[in-house]
Formats: sequence, C-alpha cells, structure tokens
Amino acid sequence: MSLFAVTREAGPSWIDGKGAFEQPAVNDHAAYMNSLADEGFVLFAGPLSGSEHDRIRVLLIAEAASEADIRRRLADDPWARTQRVVTTSVEPWNLLVGAEHLGAQPAAQ
Repeated sequence: MSLFAVTREAGPSWIDGKGAFEQPAVNDHAAYMNSLADEGFVLFAGPLSGSEHDRIRVLLIAEAASEADIRRRLADDPWARTQRVVTTSVEPWNLLVGAEHLGAQPAAQ
C-alpha cells in the first residue's frame, strides 16, 4: 500500500453561493467519506482553509494500492456521482517527516 495526496474541487453541480454544509446530500457525502476513513482508506481529509464557504477545494491523504483504486473508490461518493465534486489530482506521496505518527515507514531518501 502507498500513500497518495488527492485534491478534489467543486464540480459543475456545485451550487454557487452555498457553503459545503448547505449543499444537497451533504450528509450522504459525509457518511461515505467517514466510511472510507473507518476502513483506513482515507487517513485525512478536509477543505482547504476558507474554501468550505465558497467553491470548495479539498485535500485528502489516502492509503491505497494504486491511483486507479483511489479514483474508483472516490467515484462512488454521492457528491462525485452527481458531479458536486470532482477529483482533480491523485499523486503518490512520499511521507518523510511524521511517518511514525501513522505507523508508516518514511520513504527512502
């Protein structure tokens, strides 16, 4: 398993003028993301500061076998299915500092 840094942004169905917590199906989205966290797939996730009040931008750290696995799992998010959010990047992440907090081994230097 590898770590990935993932960014997601407001998609074409995002309702401008409404914050993240005012968007339709916010509870379904939250429940889905919490289930991914409970499984250990999503380690950290949240909106980048201030964006939760406008067109949201989110950073999440996921542990998965591949980029394809991440894209497949996030595609099942209720907000992804309705294009309220879109995944804009999935990049392998080499954790160097703080790995001991996750029980992970630092990437080789």
